[in-house]
Amino acid sequence: MMILKTTKTMSDPDVRTFLPRPIIGVGVVVWHNDQILLIKRGKEPNIGSWSLPGGAQELGETLEQAVRREILEETGIEISPPILVDTVDLISPAPNGIIQYHYTLIDFTAEAVGADLCAGGDAADAQWVDATKLAPYKLWNKTIEIIEKARRVRGNAQPR
Repeated sequence: MMILKTTKTMSDPDVRTFLPRPIIGVGVVVWHNDQILLIKRGKEPNIGSWSLPGGAQELGETLEQAVRREILEETGIEISPPILVDTVDLISPAPNGIIQYHYTLIDFTAEAVGADLCAGGDAADAQWVDATKLAPYKLWNKTIEIIEKARRVRGNAQPR
């Protein structure tokens, strides 16, 4: 893979493509009983696909602040303190081999405080989904792995 170094400004149409370094992103497996929260992406990358809610960390923002802001913006949901699950790299080369997108994703799990959804921000839709019936949503394989890890982390965090 080739890496193209460019300089982009915020006035460019997409300041997240063809960057010289990865973007830090957060994702969250949000639980409400045995359901998880999924959003339908409203912009690239992967517009129209279903995924976990989340997004890019902003300068000066802690990871927890980024997690809480992204969930609230995309779904209107507030969450319990997030617990770290895993990290994943999403690297997408363009057809010419140059890296178009590179996200280092830091994934968490949390419990929803309330269940009334309101899709917004980068999310075109938001739904509570039975965590055992994910096939129709055609999730990325890594997303399914993160959901399974989040289920184990959640189980270990529950009072005994």
